[in-house]
Amino acid sequence: MERAVPPTVPLGQMEVFQALQRLHMTIFSQCFSPCGKFLAAGNNYGQIAIFRYPGLCSPTPIGSAHDGPVYSMVSTDRHLFSAGDGEVKAWLWAEILKKGCKELWCRQPPYRTSLEVPEINALLLVPKENSLILAGGDCQLHTMDLETGTFTRALRGHTDYIHCLALRDRNPEVLSGGEDGTVRLWDLRMAKEVQTIEVYKHEECSRPHNGRWIGCLATDSDWMVCGGGPALTLWHLRSSTPTTIFPMWAPQKHVTFYQDLILSAGQGPCVNQWQLSGELKAQVPGSSPGLLSLSLNQQPAAPECKVLTAAGNSCRVDVFTNLGYRAFSLSF
Repeated sequence: MERAVPPTVPLGQMEVFQALQRLHMTIFSQCFSPCGKFLAAGNNYGQIAIFRYPGLCSPTPIGSAHDGPVYSMVSTDRHLFSAGDGEVKAWLWAEILKKGCKELWCRQPPYRTSLEVPEINALLLVPKENSLILAGGDCQLHTMDLETGTFTRALRGHTDYIHCLALRDRNPEVLSGGEDGTVRLWDLRMAKEVQTIEVYKHEECSRPHNGRWIGCLATDSDWMVCGGGPALTLWHLRSSTPTTIFPMWAPQKHVTFYQDLILSAGQGPCVNQWQLSGELKAQVPGSSPGLLSLSLNQQPAAPECKVLTAAGNSCRVDVFTNLGYRAFSLSF
């Protein structure tokens, strides 16, 4: 997908401009539609592209969806939510493929000053509350009621900006990881922090040369996996104990539980498949020099569309129809 350039630019210069854009593109976020047949991807130019499956070849562009990078996206049955610098937007899936599609609404959390425009790095849906949690550069978790569109609470505790969120739906509780090197557990019913894990202070996890930041986390019942500056580590939440240190030197930017495996990606072109014991089962190379996001399409409405996609420091989204190899790549 090409970003608009002034019509007076000569054709040759326009082609150079577009080639340079693709060369310097970063895809920060991805999200599958609830029907499982569409993939949305957002880049550093504020653009969102919608790819249709099967095929996934010709994207439908949503021009300049945001003025800055599209850092995060999540989806409900009816809406796609996208986050950028200081704002979150909602798009109707029923309208999103139409030419000239506009956002349904745009909201800004209540920041401390009108001059503050922090990035929103992470979005998280809480279905039991019908709410959306936003977190990022202002070090807070903001909760928005999706029925009224109002912000109902702000959870404070992090001392530096927040990179990632994960939901423990059974409780309900939310985990957040940030630049301050902590993972914090929040009880949404009490609207308070109930547990703090300072990952970098555990000698077996610490890697001072990489920093203390937490860039990714995921949960499965009483278990959590997180990584970033510290080593990618599996934790038992009730005891706050690290149980498995995964032997990965490069910092990881995305992690998820998948069946009896843990999938991770970060610096380097590979999607890593880990046994819970810490054994590296496979490294599957992709086309990007570094990866920032993984997205699993497991919608029961479209079992034929079950794929894994990976994206990061390039204009391409890699598609894995089998976890063992990259089937093909999409391009903005």
